[in-house]
Amino acid sequence: MNEGTKFFGVDVSMETFDVSTPDQKHVQFSNNQEGYNKLLKLMGSGSHCVMEATGAYHQKLAFWLFSHEIKVSVVNPIVIKRFAQMRLRLAKTDKADARMIRQYAEAENPEVWIPPQEYITEAFEINGLITLLIRQRTALKNKLHSVNHKEGGFSMIMKVIEKQIKNLDQEIRQLETSMEKLIQEHEREMLTTLCSIPGIGKKTAMFLIVITDGFRSFENSKQLCAYLGLAPTIKVSGKSVRGQSRISKTGNSTIRNLLFMCSFTACERNKACRELYTRMVNKGKSKKVGLIAVANKLLKQSLAIAKSGIPYNEAHYSMRPICVQ
Repeated sequence: MNEGTKFFGVDVSMETFDVSTPDQKHVQFSNNQEGYNKLLKLMGSGSHCVMEATGAYHQKLAFWLFSHEIKVSVVNPIVIKRFAQMRLRLAKTDKADARMIRQYAEAENPEVWIPPQEYITEAFEINGLITLLIRQRTALKNKLHSVNHKEGGFSMIMKVIEKQIKNLDQEIRQLETSMEKLIQEHEREMLTTLCSIPGIGKKTAMFLIVITDGFRSFENSKQLCAYLGLAPTIKVSGKSVRGQSRISKTGNSTIRNLLFMCSFTACERNKACRELYTRMVNKGKSKKVGLIAVANKLLKQSLAIAKSGIPYNEAHYSMRPICVQ
């Protein structure tokens, strides 16, 4: 623990947030402006608030604290859960959670949170809505397929479903256009250089920029691969435990799916990826494992391109990626 730092553990819910203070007291406030002001009065110099990422509920408080120059850390809930398990904690209440978050902060001194840029937040919400509408469209297409293969007259039902699918197609196109406009306005150069990587399309490049805050949140490829769930996990212990190596699958599943689809094209057009895939298959690995390795390679190339600002050059990336490994 840094001397002079006063850690506050904050457990945020929809209507309230619980605070564990440095002197181990518990206070509960309303999750609104009045509660924020009361929390500010409670804190002094050297205060550092630590909270879990709880969807939308924590964001307003985190932004407000940041705007008032209070140090904030936003921690993955899984990290706090594992920390609590390590301490053999059995109680699960808001008060206990706030205390555990404070204890974690005192033990680990987590990194200070920096809010993403406004256009990144807007683009992220647009992309989330696009994902939701695509799922709705898929469900309607499945329903249409089902009805189409049944006996009887379902023309009215089919007409309604087809109309809804058409409306969703139009809304998705409009949202994708809005998202691309945002990215073009703020990260035109990065988008262009990312699209220079053989196998990376515009949709994947845009989502990579959004999900990584323009790659500003990561210093190396290991951090990025772990964040997006493409880092391998190995289970080996003694002589009896020989678990199969798998990717962790933490983080956003949409970007993993996009990168996996990109890996098919990359195996044909991207020399470094093609060589990696061929090498793994020749060693006896399955084609799926080879494609996942290619997706991982594409992610590393994307980070190198984003950090350097230099378009893809086959002579460079057929060798070991520079600097960011």
